[in-house]
Amino acid sequence: MDRIAGNRKLSGLLMVSPLLAVFLVFLVLPIVMIVVVSFWRATEFSIIPDFVWENYEFLFGSAVTYQVFLNTFKYALITWVFTLVIGFTVAYFLAFHVRSLTWQIALFLLCTIPFWTSNIIRMISWIPFLGRNGIANSTLISWGVIDEPLEWLLFSDFAVILAFVHLYTLFMVVPIFNTMMRIDKSLIEAARDAGANGAQILWNVVIPLTKPGIMIGTIFVVTLVMGDFITVRFMSGSQSANVGRLISNDIALLQYPSASATAVILLITVLMVIGILLRFVDIRKEL
Repeated sequence: MDRIAGNRKLSGLLMVSPLLAVFLVFLVLPIVMIVVVSFWRATEFSIIPDFVWENYEFLFGSAVTYQVFLNTFKYALITWVFTLVIGFTVAYFLAFHVRSLTWQIALFLLCTIPFWTSNIIRMISWIPFLGRNGIANSTLISWGVIDEPLEWLLFSDFAVILAFVHLYTLFMVVPIFNTMMRIDKSLIEAARDAGANGAQILWNVVIPLTKPGIMIGTIFVVTLVMGDFITVRFMSGSQSANVGRLISNDIALLQYPSASATAVILLITVLMVIGILLRFVDIRKEL
């Protein structure tokens, strides 16, 4: 019996070893290297392998760091609110108001059409629309709504948030829609038979049962926004920054230890946010 159990254990280890190797090589090892490099020292001309705390001391001793992290959280929070509202509405419509499975699939695929192009192309497409002489300003002026072009439509926090919402809303729609499709429709019928109106059914039945999907979508959106840097650079006209932009600037200046230290702090921050979110909802049932 012991020999059989040992053979089963060995076969199990052999079966999982390819996945374990991929996990170690492509996830664990890069993170370990980033942590190691974050303690190295850099000069204008070279990078010196060492164990110093100066990169972290500089980060935590600079007011710019706190402002950049605050800006990052601001972008993540505002984007999360808008993507949640839009994503929940779209998912609710697809799950409960579109009865035909064929139409559900067709409309869901319609939502994925923007993803047939790159994020950068979709993001840059807003520039001619929001520009001083763009479509939005020209239309508002022709309608008599405004007398002169609105300067804050482009190269502003508004443009950054708009691009984020455009890029990442689908990451909220998919998990919420997947969760809603698993809701037993008899529960909604029972609530309606008990006298509950639409708002009560939504608040007391649909939303509680959709929490795992909302949480998965939240994790997707928050982590993507906090790690994004190219959107902030283009849509703010280099007038604003987030942590990803800070890391990108350090890499451009070949300050890899400083960039690694910032990346480690960002990783820890994101993991803390995810840890807090996971305390509210058990998403293992959705995985």
